[in-house]
Amino acid sequence: MLIVQITYNHLGARQIHRNTSNSTPHDAPSEPEARQEGFVKNYFTPGRFYCVETICAPCGVVIAWAKFDKAESPTNILNFLANVYPNEPSRPDYICIDKACQVLRTAIANGSWETTWKNTSRFIVDAYHYQNHRTEDYLCRKWCNPAPLNGSAPNLVVVAEDSDGQPYYKRAFNTQACEQLNAWLGGYETLLRRMTVDNFNWFIHTMLIYHTQSILHKQAYKAEKSQGQGEEEMDDDDIPS
Repeated sequence: MLIVQITYNHLGARQIHRNTSNSTPHDAPSEPEARQEGFVKNYFTPGRFYCVETICAPCGVVIAWAKFDKAESPTNILNFLANVYPNEPSRPDYICIDKACQVLRTAIANGSWETTWKNTSRFIVDAYHYQNHRTEDYLCRKWCNPAPLNGSAPNLVVVAEDSDGQPYYKRAFNTQACEQLNAWLGGYETLLRRMTVDNFNWFIHTMLIYHTQSILHKQAYKAEKSQGQGEEEMDDDDIPS
């Protein structure tokens, strides 16, 4: 089973913006300038992309990222997902995102749910944002619940035991991995907001590679340490009494 999470971070990249029409009233040219034929005004204050969208696994490994220039709309999210997962074998079982119910509604409305996602994936809201979604939203509560207790998604909820040996339900996956990645990237926000587009792309890509390599290194260390402890226990059992 594969579960991925998608989220955004408001990190801006500078770009020269040329405005040739429909100026806002505040920036509208004076009347003599407006009468000049072919008037073009350059604004050297930095325009910015709306957000950086990332997809990562529950362990924190980054799978893909993209810049959204105008909005984090459900349509843009679906197009991003379709580009990352172009065929059925590559698509994850669960896609966790804060606005999963909106994405699901849009997918149903534009037909991509039937043609692309219905047979492979389910959209769920991450645990942090789910508590703020409306309780009367039937579609969200029915299909986007990150921890349903009715048995509809046994892979999302497992039974564990507390220190007293009493069973309790807990989420099987960390649905906050992308939010944790956002918190880490947020430390570079001031630096990123002053970069050109090319430098911004290089820096984000490099830092996400570094982050992924760090996660993989920690996983390998934990696996090696766990294997070593298992061998020690086995050796102890082999010692004759």
